[in-house]
Amino acid sequence: MAKKKSKVKSAAVRPAETTIEAVFEEFLAEQRKRLKPATVRKYEAVIDLFGHSLNGYAYQNLNTQESALFEKLYNAKGKAQREFCQIFGPEKIPENVSEFLNYFMIRKVMCGKELKKTAGTVTKKLSQWLLEKGYITPDSAADMADSGAAAVDELPAAEEFLELLEDHIDQTVDAFACEDVIEDHFSIDLVAPGKLRISGMMADAGVTITVPRHVSEACRAGWTFSGAIGKAGRRWMILEVWNVYP
Repeated sequence: MAKKKSKVKSAAVRPAETTIEAVFEEFLAEQRKRLKPATVRKYEAVIDLFGHSLNGYAYQNLNTQESALFEKLYNAKGKAQREFCQIFGPEKIPENVSEFLNYFMIRKVMCGKELKKTAGTVTKKLSQWLLEKGYITPDSAADMADSGAAAVDELPAAEEFLELLEDHIDQTVDAFACEDVIEDHFSIDLVAPGKLRISGMMADAGVTITVPRHVSEACRAGWTFSGAIGKAGRRWMILEVWNVYP
């Protein structure tokens, strides 16, 4: 007589005992003991923004069971309602760092170069602290630290390029004189003195844009930007730039 196969139920996904919200507060509490008040305020601002990023976007990375738990608690009524950071634990932090640094800080936060640089610095510090506390693995901490280090350099640099490009556009562009206006997300494929070779996500081929040399010197190949370009005669020019992504 054949034996029936037993059905093994997978463990139910439950809210974390130690949530991201609690871990963030623990991290800030320790920083308040060792840092100057002005620096603490910067750390608090970055962690607050990181929390908003996680609460707004991190649910997209959840598996089926986690999504079901999130939907249940997020849509609950009254005091039972929970945000992402009140449901999940710190192991979810590293996988959402890129979204925070490379999208949220650029697209959703109106701030200057200093806060963007601080966001990278705080991310690096947080990665080491999470590792020391045993909240994340060494590999996750290393990836998180690398992202933070890159942000320290590239986020302020991209903001500087954006400002220079906007100044150039304000001084030179007459949108009404341009034909073939294209709005797109563009990749900067090649940077040469006074020239940028760009291609759009929807365009079939790339075009070369002439810019002042100091603008091209502030740019790096591989960056992307959202905006609009247009053609005046035979010359392509950037008409608008909304965000620059390193």
